[in-house]
Amino acid sequence: MYGYDQNASAGQGYGAPPPPPQQQPQAPMPPGGYPEQPLYPEPSPPSLADAVRAFTTGSMSAEDFQQIFATSKVYCPRGDSPGFLALHNTQQPVIPMFTSLKELRRYAGKESKYFVITGAEVIDLLPTGYGFVLDMEGDHRMVFDAKAVEQMVDFAMRRMYG
Repeated sequence: MYGYDQNASAGQGYGAPPPPPQQQPQAPMPPGGYPEQPLYPEPSPPSLADAVRAFTTGSMSAEDFQQIFATSKVYCPRGDSPGFLALHNTQQPVIPMFTSLKELRRYAGKESKYFVITGAEVIDLLPTGYGFVLDMEGDHRMVFDAKAVEQMVDFAMRRMYG
């Protein structure tokens, strides 16, 4: 019922009508009178871990993987001096990198030092002759040797400069 105060104490059945609800200011309407909203939201890109799984199982192309890798955060263990930590007890030196802090901690421990960069920065900063391994202790470990890194650099250059 209009004007009925449900919170009134016993003996008070009616009170003053409630104030009208406050209206939020609205953005001006674009020409045509309809707000511009996408009919369907843009799907979010897969995470780097999802891309690693898809690429290692063959359900994602190398080009699609590299596009996701380039924009993703990569977690790298670090020492006391700046730069990548490299493993030299392999055929070629590789740098361990991880798709998440959880994966890095699984490999290096909870108190390990690390830094975060994008995959594009990895490709730009990786020393010549070095490869990298993603998620060394993970279920979908992925190794890129120095030749694969060179191919990634070439792909990135073609994308940028045609």
